[in-house]
Amino acid sequence: MASIQQRGDRKFKITVCNGYRPGGQKRMQSRTIDVPREIPKRNVMQYVHAEAERMEKRYRCGLDEDDRTTFEQYAESWLKRQTHYKPSTLASYQRELKIVYSYIGGIALNKLRPLILEEMCAELRKRKKRNGEPVCEATVRKYLQTVSAVLEDAKRNDILLYNPAHRVRGIRVERKVQRIPGEFEMRKLLQCILQEPLLYRVFYLTAITTGMRRGELCALRWNDLHGGGAVTVQHSRSSVLGQGIVESSTKNHRARTVVIPDLVHDYMGELFLEQAREGRIIRPDDYIFSTAEGPAHPDSFTRRLRRIYQKNGFPTEYHLHTLRHFFATYLLQNNTSKQVAADLLGHADTSFLERTYCHPQLESKQQAASVLAEWIQPAEDEAWEREQKQMNTESAG
Repeated sequence: MASIQQRGDRKFKITVCNGYRPGGQKRMQSRTIDVPREIPKRNVMQYVHAEAERMEKRYRCGLDEDDRTTFEQYAESWLKRQTHYKPSTLASYQRELKIVYSYIGGIALNKLRPLILEEMCAELRKRKKRNGEPVCEATVRKYLQTVSAVLEDAKRNDILLYNPAHRVRGIRVERKVQRIPGEFEMRKLLQCILQEPLLYRVFYLTAITTGMRRGELCALRWNDLHGGGAVTVQHSRSSVLGQGIVESSTKNHRARTVVIPDLVHDYMGELFLEQAREGRIIRPDDYIFSTAEGPAHPDSFTRRLRRIYQKNGFPTEYHLHTLRHFFATYLLQNNTSKQVAADLLGHADTSFLERTYCHPQLESKQQAASVLAEWIQPAEDEAWEREQKQMNTESAG
């Protein structure tokens, strides 16, 4: 609680706690204020207590949360405190907030209402993509979710009574189903990948057989390989706009161990020898997927796989992450436990795995249909026999 001392008729000294020193002593901050003459005498203490509360919030949040604080000011303060996010995630938040600033950035934080945010969403739906098409509803919801994260922080710090973003009515859209290649398509893709240069061949084979993300594959080093085909996944390299290539921890900030098949392990050995034949001095902490010029750019693997898809007639919606979806789906269809699959994919629990990677294939649906067919067939046979007996009885009569 703030300490208030009266120093004159309308002069007060306000002292608040601004955290603690390493030794445990309180770090105190003081400010002397003069109550304006236009404030009635009976309301002087109300004014002083309001100023004291404002000071406490300023030191707690790094910002003076009054009617003058705009959404943009608070959002920029919020961004500076999000040190736990990966650089790529933080850059994504910055891009999205920069867009919404033009709609709500100048509005006072405590003046934001659901209607204002609904109007913002309506304007965002009018935005055009690079190809001239309007942005999809999922993109609009993504902008709103970022705004909601900022407002939720303000609510958590007792600056807002509620999060107005939670009261915005969105347009219901049918969730787009991720198309996953079947085994026949994947065998066809494997034949195409085996014709690729060794660097890309090893990269795509590792992606298919481990389900690792693109950034995790690009961050693999030779000393991450261990006996028995075990591979430690502990870093990720990604391209961040304005920052170039940035290396960070994995998406859930945890290291995990995956196992690569013997065939892929042998290909990695060939890749090591190929790099050595180029005259390169290979150190244990060098990146596996690199060239003589340095580590390969993550986008190069995405672009090359897209060309493979186009050249060989694969669906246009296939991308590099499709390999990860196939890995997860194939494991689950072949009775791998969800916990093991989640651990291999780097998920903290199975709930996200079930929502995102459980893709029933046509073969599975046909098997389900056959189960019901076997159940109803005896009833159908019995009904047919009764019908035949009735027909025979009528004919005899």
